[in-house]
Amino acid sequence: MSMLFSTFDLPSPKGPLTLANRVVIAPMCQYSAMDGQATDWHLMHWGNLLNSGAAMVTLEATAISSEGRITPGCLGLWDETTQDALATHLHKARSLAPHTPVCIQLGHAGRKASSATPWNGGKLLSPDVGGWQTLAPSAISHTPHEPAPLALDEAGLAKVKADFVASAVRAQHIGIEAIELHGAHGYLLHQFLSPLSNHRTDAYGGSFENRIRFPLEVFKAVRQAYQGVLGMRISATDWSTEGLTGEESAEFAVRLKDAGANFIHVSTGGVDHAQKIALSPGYQVPFAKQVKDKSGLATTAVGLITDAKQAEDIVARGDADLIALARAVLFNPRWVWSAAAQLGGHVKSSRQYWRCLPKEAAHIFESSTNAQR
Repeated sequence: MSMLFSTFDLPSPKGPLTLANRVVIAPMCQYSAMDGQATDWHLMHWGNLLNSGAAMVTLEATAISSEGRITPGCLGLWDETTQDALATHLHKARSLAPHTPVCIQLGHAGRKASSATPWNGGKLLSPDVGGWQTLAPSAISHTPHEPAPLALDEAGLAKVKADFVASAVRAQHIGIEAIELHGAHGYLLHQFLSPLSNHRTDAYGGSFENRIRFPLEVFKAVRQAYQGVLGMRISATDWSTEGLTGEESAEFAVRLKDAGANFIHVSTGGVDHAQKIALSPGYQVPFAKQVKDKSGLATTAVGLITDAKQAEDIVARGDADLIALARAVLFNPRWVWSAAAQLGGHVKSSRQYWRCLPKEAAHIFESSTNAQR
């Protein structure tokens, strides 16, 4: 039997969330919100992902505050207006697809906020063109050519923590089954973790213990408020000799587990504009294995995993428990169906698609009788 198409239980305070297989959709920014509010683009996008056959869909990086957005087009969950827009579009998308658990990634962009969309250059926006004051652990800009962010003071730290909690409560009210806190890719929580971006001299900077303090405080506060599956996405290495290391990230995962984490999603990079990444198929999987082996947390691997057999082997070896797809599933929305056909697995499908399969893939839908009608 295919390991990739075996079930997997994610624990939570209110009981396990059973995933139908080991493939999940990673969060992918769409930069298509209006003042943080979900739009019809999200309805179409989420409906497509929920019909992909993946066991869980993670919504894109969703800002906990307006100043926490990466770009003016980023999705938000910071007030009743953004909550209502997200709930309306998500509930409609879920009504048009097989039941699939939904995870939302909550984050704050820190010094990488106030940026233009990628198709508009991605550079930091000045206030005269719609930009805003950025915030960070320390007044250190992401690149030498950008203005420095404002270092968060005690009141600022308290607000960020409260905003994470408030957004988590809103997600719970909407009926979202899982939350992934964004501690990767150079955004605010990662900025605290990395010695490259965190030069604080108080209790939140300097040593490893101090650098993990604020991310752990945020996680614990959210854990207390949210009863669903809760985890964090991390960048296990900064790809820099002076940056965060795999060993530190593995130890951080242990602390997250002790704080009530149910999973960890292992990526890399994003905090250092001069990073040197050695790209190759599955290049981040060794970091996922390192974190999994040290912490024992349910672990998601991601990054240039594009082949079904490759994904199967990662899970079968025990290097990770779950495989996250991003660009691969945008290019091929039926990647999971194809993998099921190749590996002998089964997927859920809307009945409108039951008659679409070629004979060699007729077994993949959970009800083969229905598929043939």
